[in-house]
Amino acid sequence: MTPPCKTFLAYVDAHQDEFVNRLGQAVAIQSVSGDPKLRPKVVEMGNWLEQQLKTYGVETQKIDLNTDDMAEPKLPPIILGKIGDSPDVTTILVYGHYDVQPAKKSDGWDTDPFELKVMPDPDGRMIGRGSSDDKGPVLGWINVLEAHHQSKLPLPVNLRFCFEGMEESGSTGLEKFLDGEIAKTWFAGVNSICISDNTWLTPRKPAVTYGLRGIIYYAITVSGPIKDLHSGEFGGMVHEPLGDLIHLLGTLVRSDGKILIPKINDQVPLLTDEEKALYEAIDFEIKDVKDAVGDSLVTTCKVPLLTRRMRYPSLSLHGIEGALSSNEPLTVIPHKVTGRFSIRLVPNQTVDGVHQLICEHLRNEFAKLKTQCKMCITKVGDGAPWLGDVTKPPFKAAKQATEDIYGKTPDFTREGGSIPVTVSLANKLHVDVVLLPMGRSDDGAHSFKEKLDKSNFIKGTKLLGTYMYKLSEQNI
Repeated sequence: MTPPCKTFLAYVDAHQDEFVNRLGQAVAIQSVSGDPKLRPKVVEMGNWLEQQLKTYGVETQKIDLNTDDMAEPKLPPIILGKIGDSPDVTTILVYGHYDVQPAKKSDGWDTDPFELKVMPDPDGRMIGRGSSDDKGPVLGWINVLEAHHQSKLPLPVNLRFCFEGMEESGSTGLEKFLDGEIAKTWFAGVNSICISDNTWLTPRKPAVTYGLRGIIYYAITVSGPIKDLHSGEFGGMVHEPLGDLIHLLGTLVRSDGKILIPKINDQVPLLTDEEKALYEAIDFEIKDVKDAVGDSLVTTCKVPLLTRRMRYPSLSLHGIEGALSSNEPLTVIPHKVTGRFSIRLVPNQTVDGVHQLICEHLRNEFAKLKTQCKMCITKVGDGAPWLGDVTKPPFKAAKQATEDIYGKTPDFTREGGSIPVTVSLANKLHVDVVLLPMGRSDDGAHSFKEKLDKSNFIKGTKLLGTYMYKLSEQNI
C-alpha cells in the first residue's frame, strides 16, 4: 500500500498544469486593496477563494468587517475555513492574504501584471502581481486540499484557515476580529500557526523563519513662519524649519547605521554562541547583497551583516515633505516641513519603551537649537517584534519537511522586516508560529515583474502538505 504522503506527492506531480491555471485565475482578479476603485475586485477575490475552499470540503464563514457608519470604500471580508474536528490530532491555523500591491504596465512590466505569464526557462518563472505575495502560497494550501479530496485521503491534521483582504493596506479590521467571539470559537483548539508570507533569504536555499523585527514609523514636523518666504527678503532673519529638521534627523543615525539615540540598545541581549552558529550555517554570500545594492555595505563580514539585518535594531530615514522637489532654482524658505523615519525593533525591545526614548531624544536635541520653530512628533504606525523557538515541534517538522522535499537542511532565518499579524496571532492564541516560505528572495514581491517560479510553486505545495504529515507525528 502506498503511504498517504507519497500518494499526495504523486497527485501534485500529475496536476501541475491545473495548479498553474488556477493561479492564473487568481492573478487575473485585480484585488488591489489600496485602490478604492479596485476594492470590489478584492471582494470578488475573497468570494472566489471561499468557493475554492468549499469545493474541497471546507466549511467556511465570511466575516463582514463593515459597519453601517463606515465610509466607502467598504472593507473586503475575512474568509474563514474549517476542516477536521478530531481531538486526537494536531490543529493547524493557516493564515494568508488575498489582496495585492498596485501594479500598472507603465511601472515597468513587460506584460500585463494581471495576466500570469509562464516563462520558458528552467525554473518556469510565473510573472504576475500576487504570484508570490501571497496568492501562490495561499493556493498552495488549496492544492493540498484538492490532492487529498480527490485522492480520498484523510488529512493528517485538522486545518483552520484565516484569509484576509486588507494585509497590503494595514490589515484594517483584522485586530478587532481577532479580539471577538467568532475568532475565539473558530480557532479553539489550534495548536500551531503556519504563515507563508515571506521568502527564502537567497534564491538558492529554502528557509524556515523563526523571527521578525518590529517597527515604529514616525513623522516629525517642524514649523515656523506663517507662510513660505523668499530667501532674499527673509534669509538670516528667521529660524528656518528645514535647517532645524535636518539637524534633528542627523542626530538619529550615522551613515554606518549606528543608532545615536541613548539607551536604545540596552534591552538587546548579547549574541550567544548557539545563535552565532545559526547565522554561520546560513547559505549566504556577500555577493548576494552587493548584486542588489552595489558596494555601499557597512561591513563585508557574513555574520555581522546578517545580524544587522535580522537581530539588531536599525533606523532609516525615508524622506522630507514640504521641501524643494524640483530641479528649478527656487529660493523659497519652507514654512513647514515633515521628515519621515522608522526604526526596526528586535525582541526584548517594546514599542512603548523605544517610543519614549525617541521622543526624549528629539525633544532634548530640539531644545539645544534654541529655535523659535515648533516641533511635532507623530507615531504613524507600529508593530512589535516576534521570536520563535527553533527547538519546538513545529520548527522540527518544518525542517524535516524541507529536507524531504528539497533534499537540503533549510536556513533558519529571522526577517529584517515586519509581519504584524504574526505577533497578533501568536499573542492572542498563545501557540507557536512557523513562517514557511514558498518563494525565493528574487521574487520581487512589491516590485514590478513580481514572479513565482513554477518549481517553487509545485515544491512549495509539496512542502506545505508534507509539513502537515511531519507535524502530525510530533507530540504537541
